[in-house]
Amino acid sequence: MIRAYKFLMRPTVGQAAALGEMLRDHCSLYNGALQERRDAYRHVSKTNITYGVQSAQLKDIRAFDPERQGRWSFSSQQATLRRLDKAFAAFFRRVKSGETPGYPRYRGVNWFDTVDFPKDGDGCRWDATPHDPVTRVRFQGVGCVKVHQHRPVLGKVKTISVKREGRKWFVVLTAEQDQPDPLPPTGSVVGIDLGVANFLADSNGDFVPSPRHGRQASAKLEAAQQALSRFPRRKAKDRTANHQRAVEKVAKLHGKVRRRRIDHAHKTALALVRAHDVIAHEDLKIRNMSKAPAPKPDPDQPGTFLSNGAAAKAGLNRSIADAGWGVFLTILHAKAESAGREVIAVDPRNTSRRCPECGHTAKENRPTQEKFHCVSCGHHAHADTVAATNVLRAGLVRRYANPA
Repeated sequence: MIRAYKFLMRPTVGQAAALGEMLRDHCSLYNGALQERRDAYRHVSKTNITYGVQSAQLKDIRAFDPERQGRWSFSSQQATLRRLDKAFAAFFRRVKSGETPGYPRYRGVNWFDTVDFPKDGDGCRWDATPHDPVTRVRFQGVGCVKVHQHRPVLGKVKTISVKREGRKWFVVLTAEQDQPDPLPPTGSVVGIDLGVANFLADSNGDFVPSPRHGRQASAKLEAAQQALSRFPRRKAKDRTANHQRAVEKVAKLHGKVRRRRIDHAHKTALALVRAHDVIAHEDLKIRNMSKAPAPKPDPDQPGTFLSNGAAAKAGLNRSIADAGWGVFLTILHAKAESAGREVIAVDPRNTSRRCPECGHTAKENRPTQEKFHCVSCGHHAHADTVAATNVLRAGLVRRYANPA
């Protein structure tokens, strides 16, 4: 199995400047390759340039510009070209499936924050000597950078990436490991229902309250964004010192919210994986759930629109984004795989409207957000607990269903 590790780097002033130049030059390579593809398609009989063609040009590019392109790792530059190739592959896939295409865009220097090295030892080297208290990672053109390694790296390091977050630098490793021993079985199965009022409700009647990290930081974020809005929009190189500090303050607050949200997701997922052998959850289409409502034209007054509940839906969308369901489910699946647990996704339709006692399904069974009262048999309970119970039953049915 493949596991990722993320460590804080502590570069010197000169190394930090070199890392910034590396990102800048890779960004320039990415944008130049994108421009070549656009020009070839527009002016040369709609010719599509592939990754192989652009990779073959790297040798000449490095010889022509040794100061900016020739000093960096050849493999990392190939990885940047593959990154662009994947963007075009995703673009054509969306075109064929009828989705919004989203043509690949040019990247600004502040929006290009990662450089990948496909192989340890090719342009980079992870150096974690067992008897040396200081861990270092070496990058071509930068040198040996100290790393704050807060936990051991198990397995063989496969790839290395450099990532910039604000003024901090991180190294991200992927290591190939043997499948760890599974946790001892507990004999427990559970269904979970993700929500906004409560982050999680399970089929045993327990609840995990929603931390609402974004809402807690909303006042500080609003003040920081208002301070930033007073400055005219400029490129990074043209910003004043006060403007740059305002930008960094907003980014710092957003980063803090994101880290707290991920920390909460890790702790909640770990508790579930340790306590249960089988975990069933709803297969949520989060992107569809957070779409803005379609406008409603007024048939009596052309050019005007009827109320479509957009304001209320915007508030719900903020709460969904603040909950971070997608991040949580990704972490849950990863931890369950490492622990030998089973996670099952089930169809979420009518899980909160179906009575777990008699099976009657009706909209009237859920009179309020929290209450469930079956109009057929009179069973009443918390609506989220009912939904989690139905999710568990659907998951067990799917687990024990005979294969076709």
